[in-house]
Amino acid sequence: MSTKDILKKSFLESITSADVTPQEIFLILLITTVLALYIFFIYRVLTRKTFYSKTFNISLAALALITAGIILTIQSSIVVSLGMVGALSIVRFRTAIKDPMDLVFLFWSISVGIICGARLYVIAVILSVFVTIVIFALDKMPVAKAPKILVVNAQSLEAEDDILDIVEGYSTYYRVKSRNLSADQLDMVVELRVKDEKALIGEIHDLKDVHAVSLLAHDGEVTF
Repeated sequence: MSTKDILKKSFLESITSADVTPQEIFLILLITTVLALYIFFIYRVLTRKTFYSKTFNISLAALALITAGIILTIQSSIVVSLGMVGALSIVRFRTAIKDPMDLVFLFWSISVGIICGARLYVIAVILSVFVTIVIFALDKMPVAKAPKILVVNAQSLEAEDDILDIVEGYSTYYRVKSRNLSADQLDMVVELRVKDEKALIGEIHDLKDVHAVSLLAHDGEVTF
């Protein structure tokens, strides 16, 4: 056997496999499943009911398990890992992320799968606990109060001054977002912060030129 064959054999033996017993595989996937269910539960509790997607939540749990399996496969053989890298490089995801928090949970799920696949279970558990604490603490922190949306239907453009005078008396902040004037009707949308909502809409409704008034809440961006 030549020196070249000896070196080739030694290299192949060094990268062929790192033995992973079935018991270790079962333990890794079991711990990953527990953490995946934990992420599933946290996402369900934290996400607003209006935007909750059960299929996306299930995919978070499945993604952690799949990632752990990929990491186990990569650890078992460098040759296989190189082929897997090439295969995964052709995958393209086109699903749009509607909520930035969904991106956080996606990365959290993938990270748990990677860490558990590397058999660093303690890090995965501690990471999940700290991420949960930070997310809930920041979510409960009062940063700013979202303004209300006032929608007024009036008979003519002359009613706008009376409406804004009342709004100014009840609100600390207001801004006219839109005006829509048709042949015999004015539609106004005003963004405002108000404490006594009932008194505000009652006084505006009592104006002789006002047909209808609505005060809406929204979960969009907060104006500082």
